[in-house]
Amino acid sequence: MPVIPRFHLAMPVDDLAAARRFYGEVLGLAQGRSADTWIDWNLHGHQFVTHLSPAAPKRIHNPVDGHDVPVPHFGLVLPIPEFHALAERLRAAGTEFVIEPYVRFAGEPGEQWTMFLLDPAGNALEFKAFADDSQVFAV
Repeated sequence: MPVIPRFHLAMPVDDLAAARRFYGEVLGLAQGRSADTWIDWNLHGHQFVTHLSPAAPKRIHNPVDGHDVPVPHFGLVLPIPEFHALAERLRAAGTEFVIEPYVRFAGEPGEQWTMFLLDPAGNALEFKAFADDSQVFAV
């Protein structure tokens, strides 16, 4: 059986309890192994780790489609129904969006739903859903 590629991503957080609430309860990710200074999360089959770190992330923005996109950021490309379900889950949890869910590049190659938010440590997350998945890498 072929190995399915998965990414591994580690992000700094300044409060593991807050990370546990946000990633586990708000985003609904299953928790894996953990220790006093880190927690593994299942991010749709990918290994995402929150590591305790007192350093705050550097926040800069780049203009994209009339919005200031936070850099760096990470996230997932989801099917459209899952994107909307997550947006509703985040709204129900009282999440403040950096960029509210909206359609970016409407009518153009790469048309997509997108939303940006910050975790409790200030790490930027983007979730998106393409109108046509074959357009993910469209030019």
